[in-house]
Amino acid sequence: MRGKTSLFWLRNTVAVGVVAFALASAAPAADPSLDSVLSHMDQAAAGFRGLTADIRKVAHTDVVNVDDAQLGSIVVKRFKPGDTRIRIDFTSPGKQSVAIGGGRAVLYNPQSNEAQEVDLGKSRGLVDQFMLLGFGSNAAELRSAYSVAMGGMDTINGEKTTRLVLVPKAQEVLARIKQCELWVSDKGITLQQKFHQTGGDYVLSSYTHMNLNPAIADKDVRLDLPKGVKATKLK
Repeated sequence: MRGKTSLFWLRNTVAVGVVAFALASAAPAADPSLDSVLSHMDQAAAGFRGLTADIRKVAHTDVVNVDDAQLGSIVVKRFKPGDTRIRIDFTSPGKQSVAIGGGRAVLYNPQSNEAQEVDLGKSRGLVDQFMLLGFGSNAAELRSAYSVAMGGMDTINGEKTTRLVLVPKAQEVLARIKQCELWVSDKGITLQQKFHQTGGDYVLSSYTHMNLNPAIADKDVRLDLPKGVKATKLK
């Protein structure tokens, strides 16, 4: 069952169940430095309470050269340090909802009225490391879990970005994710993230129409399953 659990949060919760995306502030437009980017991340972390955005997730399977793309929306609410809740509602090509928070992750497919639930349990620390890639994380936390380097300048959706390259330090994480990339805009928001998995597979998530620190109700990040749903608990 361990393999099923890993597949659950790698492929269906935006790169390890968490999805992910990082909040940071941009480095200066000309010749940005890593210290400058991380310094602005600290500033962003101090005021982060939540966000809403549109999401496009592409899961690439290298052996068959297939891209599985999904479109939808994401809501993130930070209740307190160490307690961030996420809900993602995919709408295309099919409906699917994911919720992460309170020590569990739930994936619901309305077409089949089936749900999968994972008690993060021993994996919670692993998931928390991926939470460090966003949602109000500070530079010290990020550097503690990852080796961080500058990756250069890129343009994403018409906006200039600074690309950060992160390599997990923990062997447990490195066994699943070889490298992460974050594209941070000049406005201090990550517009895109990429998780490189084993065998050339990756998950690429892009975010648009972001709204930072809106009023988010608790129910907006909660996934209440309907009556009669066929629920499976994965270990």
